[in-house]
Amino acid sequence: MTEKNQTNPAEVKIAEESRIDAANEGRSTLYQKIVMPKKPVQRTVPAARHRTQKPADQIIGGEPVQIKEANQVEQPKQLNKPKQINQPKQPKQANQPKPLNQPKQTEQPKQLSHLNQTKQVSQPNQPKQPRQPRRQPQKQPSLPLPQQTQIQRQPNQIQQNKHGKNIPQKPSIKAYFLGGLNEIGKNFTLFECEDDMMIVDCGMAFPDDDMLGVDLVLPDFTFVERNVDKIRGIVLTHGHEDHIGALPYLLKKVNLPLYGTPLTLGLIAGKLKEHGILNKVKLNVVKPGGHIKLGCMDVELIHVNHSIPDAVSLAIHSPAGTIIHTGDFKIDCTPAQGEMIDLGRFAELGNEGVLALLSDSTNAERPGYTMSESKVNDSFERLFKRAENSRIIIATFASNISRVQQIINCAVKYGRKVALSGRSMLNVMGIGVELGYLDVPEGVLIDLDVINRYPKDKVVLVTTGSQGEPMSALTRMAFADHRKVEVGPGDFIIISARPIPGNEKTIGTVIDELMKRGCEVVYESMYEVHVSGHACQEELKLMQGITKPKYFVPVHGEQKHLRKNAGLAYAMGKDAAHVFIGDIGDVLEINQDYMKKIGSVPAGRILVDGLGVGDVGSIVLRDRKHLAEDGLIIVVCTIASGDGHVVSGPDVVSRGFVYVRESEPLIDEAKVLVNSVLESCAENNIHDWGTLKTRIKDELSRMLYGRTKRNPMILPIIMEV
Repeated sequence: MTEKNQTNPAEVKIAEESRIDAANEGRSTLYQKIVMPKKPVQRTVPAARHRTQKPADQIIGGEPVQIKEANQVEQPKQLNKPKQINQPKQPKQANQPKPLNQPKQTEQPKQLSHLNQTKQVSQPNQPKQPRQPRRQPQKQPSLPLPQQTQIQRQPNQIQQNKHGKNIPQKPSIKAYFLGGLNEIGKNFTLFECEDDMMIVDCGMAFPDDDMLGVDLVLPDFTFVERNVDKIRGIVLTHGHEDHIGALPYLLKKVNLPLYGTPLTLGLIAGKLKEHGILNKVKLNVVKPGGHIKLGCMDVELIHVNHSIPDAVSLAIHSPAGTIIHTGDFKIDCTPAQGEMIDLGRFAELGNEGVLALLSDSTNAERPGYTMSESKVNDSFERLFKRAENSRIIIATFASNISRVQQIINCAVKYGRKVALSGRSMLNVMGIGVELGYLDVPEGVLIDLDVINRYPKDKVVLVTTGSQGEPMSALTRMAFADHRKVEVGPGDFIIISARPIPGNEKTIGTVIDELMKRGCEVVYESMYEVHVSGHACQEELKLMQGITKPKYFVPVHGEQKHLRKNAGLAYAMGKDAAHVFIGDIGDVLEINQDYMKKIGSVPAGRILVDGLGVGDVGSIVLRDRKHLAEDGLIIVVCTIASGDGHVVSGPDVVSRGFVYVRESEPLIDEAKVLVNSVLESCAENNIHDWGTLKTRIKDELSRMLYGRTKRNPMILPIIMEV
């Protein structure tokens, strides 16, 4: 009995140690998987069993620091808290996690043997662990640490895909050129980044000479209407017609918020009021230096100099990078109004990194620098002295508020009254006075109706028509068609504007008519009475130099202007692959790694004639041109409904072809020919009206061309009784 009592404690101790090792094996598995049971498992441990905990850096195959960072291993330790604070951590058994209360399994003898070996190695009196360096590389890959593994793979996923190709770290930004390329005016550009779109400007253009009867030319809004849900707003650079003129027509189709400077939105408000949609559109005033958040894009307004106050460039900060759209600009160190262009901000953006620069190209053909507005003021001083005994009439752009301010200042200095002529001039000046951009001393402005009450040498008339527009005030004065102003000897006329490309002939005609009436005319080529609002070559190169863009896109101009601006970029070291010369409808994708054209979208022109928008197309213009060149012949006749023989007529009417009274033999011959054609068709039993009209037009056209070498439009009108 005594021997049995002496041996039993040893056997019991061995059995308990094996059971403890099996339990440690289960706990090790829990540590390895970082999986906590839903409810803590309560287990009673004999108080006599106290063991020394193995140091953390001696656990084979374990990395406690990484496990803690991944999934907080303190929670499994709470299970051992009752009396197991000294239990060692054991290697992972990934396929057989065991609860702490599970008895020892006999089918895992090797694992128990391994745990026993671990127990021997981990005694506190052994400072070194010879097996740790060999076992750690084997066990570490099997650690179930999904978060740690994901973090380790993340850099590779950003840099390469499964095919080993690089994935761009930044998205692309797309530019849709819907107007303003290969033409003067109609500036209209749309940007898209990550399904967010924004529009920059929405301008109109004046009709060409071959667009007979057309009043305005608008851009095509088809693409905007299709993507209106993505468009976050319209940002405007300044208030000239070629940048805001088409807005009323666009906003009648889609309702989008507008963002711009105070004067720009003031001019737009007047237009929207005329079209009856002012209360339907949200106008957001943003001063230069302000920011506009449009989806993922942040648009910054940067002050620039131009021929109208409150002009800005745009810095579009997007996830793809920063795009600078200059708008219309020049560098003027002594502007007539406002401050100098904010070159410092452009330089800051250049240092931060500019992905692409879209630059104004209007004056890319002109070398040097654009003159300052102060030069015009000096010229006005000299001309006012020269015309001290004459009435002064000055034609300029209605939107050039700073120029009108210079004229008012000179008029006040020389004791003259100022009258305004032209509806657009009155509207713009009224807005300028209301917003504080125009300073007019009291008593200086007089009504146009009372100018004849003042001596000619005490009046200055500011009028529109600097481009020779057919319905402008100056043109009507030149052709004696103005109801309130009659010009002649004693009038000193100054045309303070440079002809827009294409308008040289019309303005030349107006100047000739004014001179025929005895007026003295001064225009730009004679004196410095006008300076451009656009940057010349040296200013364009300076803008490229301080912004340091990766890609360069010339905009706002005809093909010759775009090519010349691109040539400046080449001269400054730009690679041809980093310069894009586009056309309206082009879609340009800009990325940190590339810039390329990826297709085209609907773009073109919509013609406005009176109240009709879009109802005049190429066919109508062709007919108008035909009528203008050769005139019209109308043939009217009546035939019997039964047999098709002629009952009455035919009658031939000429408009714009020949004068009937002087060409009666030709008209009589035409009547005989038409009658013979109709009788021939009746005898051959041809009663189809389409066939009858075609034969009349063919035979009559052949005869008229043979007699006159002209091909008028022929319009047959057949009635049946």
